[in-house]
Amino acid sequence: MAAGAAQAAARPVGQAPAAPRGHSVARLLAVPHDDRGLSWLRQSLQVAVALELATIPPYLCGWWSIKDRGSEAARLIRRIVGDEMYHLGTVCNLLVAVGGRPQIKSAASAYPGPLPGGVRPGLTVYLSGLTRSFVLEVMMAIEEPDEPLARSVEPSPSVGTFYGDILRTFRSVAPELQVRGQLSARIGSDVLGPVRSPDDVMRAIEIIKEQGEGTATSPATAFDDDYPAHYYAFGEIYHGRRLRETDSGWEFSGAPVRFPDVRPMAPVPAGGWSDARGDVRRLLDGFDATYHSVLQNLETAWSGGGRRTLNSAIHAMRGLEHHAVELMERPIPDAPGTYGPQFRPF
Repeated sequence: MAAGAAQAAARPVGQAPAAPRGHSVARLLAVPHDDRGLSWLRQSLQVAVALELATIPPYLCGWWSIKDRGSEAARLIRRIVGDEMYHLGTVCNLLVAVGGRPQIKSAASAYPGPLPGGVRPGLTVYLSGLTRSFVLEVMMAIEEPDEPLARSVEPSPSVGTFYGDILRTFRSVAPELQVRGQLSARIGSDVLGPVRSPDDVMRAIEIIKEQGEGTATSPATAFDDDYPAHYYAFGEIYHGRRLRETDSGWEFSGAPVRFPDVRPMAPVPAGGWSDARGDVRRLLDGFDATYHSVLQNLETAWSGGGRRTLNSAIHAMRGLEHHAVELMERPIPDAPGTYGPQFRPF
């Protein structure tokens, strides 16, 4: 992740670091393993729901801002967005499997702000069009593994560490897994299915970890595919080179990866585009209303609404892009850049 000073400098004007909402990952990890039970698993999986949901809006903004959707950068980010949606569905199924119900509306992040659960303290996640600094300070910072190619100066709970402890607790608690209420769907290149057995739990969590961070032995390897894990895919966009293995280790020194032409969406300020009027205000409000509908349908889907409601959420999410691209083509008066979606959940 980028150093704390760089992140502070990148924070949009007027943004103060907000206190993490909900359960703290550090506090959850501090609970002795012998004291963890179903309640710990439910609390932790709800934090995981919030974490996976928090990644999707910034990644979508970066993807939508790219003009040529056939570019390599666009394809890399689109695949990652699909993976994150699959991860969200997976942790929702895991939570239902242990008798919980995903709280999605209340878990939605406000931007700019911290990651849920106090993961990566000092990191401010903001919404912006794709720039190299956005790739480094937000995308790579979110996905940073415990042992990246360039180590962070300040250790803090990583997403991978958190998921590793969730898996360890599943193994020790060995809960009876409930299939009723879990959902199935094809999401991106992955197939979401019910978690029925301890092997299913292990595979689900390992997929999330390896797609996001890669493995310690081969950072270029994601789970069961030929694509680099998210951290390293974003690294290829940032460095402008493919990741490859050399005699001295893994380096971003392979074939060129051209940084794409983008719509110049400015970082969304704290409080959103409060001064916007006219068509821009209507586009912003229309986007946020649809986003609220997406969140509501996702929550309802895992609370008995089933596959039909999940499909409604997926359909509504696809409809967000039109408003987003229109906003990204509207210049901000007396300021550089264009507007962009706020992803306000309420």
